[in-house]
Formats: sequence, C-alpha cells, structure tokens
Amino acid sequence: MPAKTSTRKRSGSPVTKNQGGGAVPVTRGTRTAEAITQAAVELFWRHGYEATTLREVAAEVGIQVGSLYNHIPSKEELLFSIMSGVIEDLITELEKRLEGIEDPVEQLRAAIECHVMFHADRAREVFIGNSELRSLSEPNRTAVVRLRDRYEGIIANILRQGSGSGAFDLHDVKLTAYAVVSVGTQVSNWYHENGRLSLPKIAEVYTDLILEGLLPRPKRSGRPGARKSR
Repeated sequence: MPAKTSTRKRSGSPVTKNQGGGAVPVTRGTRTAEAITQAAVELFWRHGYEATTLREVAAEVGIQVGSLYNHIPSKEELLFSIMSGVIEDLITELEKRLEGIEDPVEQLRAAIECHVMFHADRAREVFIGNSELRSLSEPNRTAVVRLRDRYEGIIANILRQGSGSGAFDLHDVKLTAYAVVSVGTQVSNWYHENGRLSLPKIAEVYTDLILEGLLPRPKRSGRPGARKSR
C-alpha cells in the first residue's frame, strides 16, 4: 500500500507528515490531491461511487479531467484511498486515546467516546466506507476488510480482558464487539452540529448506556468513576 499522507495546519506554512513521521512543506500538488479527495468524498456521498464520474470530480476541483491522473491512478484507487484512509485514521485515533489506560472499563469508555465522536466528525467518509465496499475489486476489498477486522479486534480485546478479569459480564466477545461498533457507527447517520445535544454529551450518553449493559449487576449503580447524565 502506498505511504499515506495527511495534511496538518500549524503556525506558519502547512506541512504534510509522511508515514515515517517526517514533515515536508505542502506543495501545490499536495493541495490539489487533497482537493481531489475532498471533492470525491462530497460527490461519492451525494451521488454514490458508480454514479460519479471523474469528469465531475475534476470539474469540482477546477482542473481538466486528464490532470487527475497526475494525482490518482484510477477512480477505484481514489475510492480505496478514501475508504482505507478513514479506517486508518480511526485506528490511529483509538490507539492514541487508549495510551496509558490500564483498566478495561476505562479503556472501553475511551474507545466508545472515540468511536462516536469520530463517526460524527467524519460522517461522509464513514458513509462511503460503509456503503461502497462492493465497489472495490481485489486486493483492495480484502485490504479494507482487514483494516476493519483490525479495528474491531482492538474493541474485542478490551472486552475479552474485561470479561476475563470480571469487569464485564458478557456472553460472546465477538458479538458484543460488533454491537458496540454498530451502535456507535449509527451516530453518523443522524448527528447534526446544531442539534439539541453537543457531540461530547452524546458520546457520554452512549458510553454510559453501553457500559451499563456490560458491567456485572452489583456494579451497575454507584460504580466508581461513573458519570451520571445531566
């Protein structure tokens, strides 16, 4: 898989960070590539992958369709970069949130909060990732599935450790992991920035709701560290 780059804004000129962690100045080509990706996300989300042409993507960016091939090898590779990129970003964010946390209950709390907030913040990319797997051919399809499995595996490991230590009362680790992921993912379908509840509050409510169903019954009320919904 080609090295993935992500753009970050800092004081002064923006930079791009390559997979090895080195920072280099953002070039005009990098900005164009980012604009192509953002245009594709918008169009794939609005019309679907199959109904979107590269001519439409080029028009959205303001370049000739032939110029796209200076930045992408094909329409499918553009879709693949979006789908794999959003999952890689999610894994990176989750691993960062879990750093230094030992207790499985607090690990799961951090994981659910991360999952809910990420899916609300990146709703369009998440929608594409959930609806366009059928549009990928091999080996791209398998690569995306493996990334999904890797992410779900992190959640499953937290549940497995918590179940083994007696922190969680559950019957099937894999099924529970699917449920946790599915419940949090649905936020991307209805969340609105100007809605009744803030995103951090929604994440808190979801987290407490899921934990309430997993904690052994004697621990479900008045448990240490529990946050009551206000």
